[in-house]
Amino acid sequence: MSDAPAGPDGLPRCPWGLSTPDYVAYHDEEWGRPVHGDDALFERLSLEAFQSGLSWITILRRRPGFRAAFAGFRIATVAEFTDADRERLLADTGIIRNRAKIDATLANARVLAAWAPGDLDALIWSHAPDPEGRPAPRTIADVPAVTSESTALSKALKKRGLRFVGPTTAYALMQACGLVNDHLEACVARSAPKGRGAPSISGSAAGRDQPR
Repeated sequence: MSDAPAGPDGLPRCPWGLSTPDYVAYHDEEWGRPVHGDDALFERLSLEAFQSGLSWITILRRRPGFRAAFAGFRIATVAEFTDADRERLLADTGIIRNRAKIDATLANARVLAAWAPGDLDALIWSHAPDPEGRPAPRTIADVPAVTSESTALSKALKKRGLRFVGPTTAYALMQACGLVNDHLEACVARSAPKGRGAPSISGSAAGRDQPR
């Protein structure tokens, strides 16, 4: 039996997508849709790192502040941030002022700035599993927090010098960016374009498995 309850419009959705009004548009329009582009993926990777240990709604509500503070998560720009920028970030009440996470984001930008254009996109998407081998989850209990692919992606990112990219964070990235489709079987958003070769989003967004 599926546990996708009906929303105000009568359409079934993943339970977390109805848990707060902030989630409805995010669930319907962003989470699980394919995302491409190094800067867009850098944003999502960074926000997933900031989410670690916190509720995702905390990050989602601060996303405009994060984008302003980190120059739209443009890798080339963030890579040039100075010590003064770091102090500015540590004092910015519009973001999560966690020193380790801020330092990791700045360090990751510097690492990525040395990569060839498209390398981050290619590396992340090379870990997308074959959707034919993934049955649609019927309940939240069917949705994993970590997979062999996310573990491999985490190792690959760490090997290339990135920080705050553990297997759970990597899987949340895979879910949010459409590498996997973890909308429940009965969810209205499950039939939206997903997976390799589907139309992509290249703007700014981020997500996590069953955001809390």
